[in-house]
Amino acid sequence: MTIEILPATGDRFDDAELALDSGDGPGCQCQWWLLTNAVFERSSRDELTQRFRDETRGERPPGLIAYVDGEPAGWVRVGPRTAQARLLRTRDVTTTTPEPLDAPDVWAVSCFVVRERHRGQGLMPQLLDAAVSAARDAGARVVEAYPLDPAVSKRSANQLYRGTVSVFVDAGFDIVGRPKPDRALVSLTLRD
Repeated sequence: MTIEILPATGDRFDDAELALDSGDGPGCQCQWWLLTNAVFERSSRDELTQRFRDETRGERPPGLIAYVDGEPAGWVRVGPRTAQARLLRTRDVTTTTPEPLDAPDVWAVSCFVVRERHRGQGLMPQLLDAAVSAARDAGARVVEAYPLDPAVSKRSANQLYRGTVSVFVDAGFDIVGRPKPDRALVSLTLRD
């Protein structure tokens, strides 16, 4: 099995769409964390898809696509936390992060999707490693994430789009706090 992880650029939009083809991915178009609830709720799927397409054509790819033997198999969103408006309005984040909310060098890993037939192959840790590298290369000082802990509260695979605490801890992230028993805010310092 050959795994390759590449930026979600405009020429790979169709691959990004296929990578999102599990759980809530098709309906969300990985726009949930970018929009306020009111804007998200009144946006049609076509509008969300167009927003996502525009992101992939932008200056900075919104995330990374994992390919298994050339087939799109997974997705991770990574980018500046300030570009993910809902994060900046989410109590679990605002009350737990030690970082200033307006810090442009704090990046967030906020969403994973692994297509059903590719689950159990270790793609989430590989996507996370690639996301950290992308953040580091772009000048991020800190990478944050907001994973769930299925050891505390059972969750379906689709509910684990934030990632799992164990994957982040295994990758060297520190647990900064637990706003709820089954949720954590984790952080990795890339530079001082």
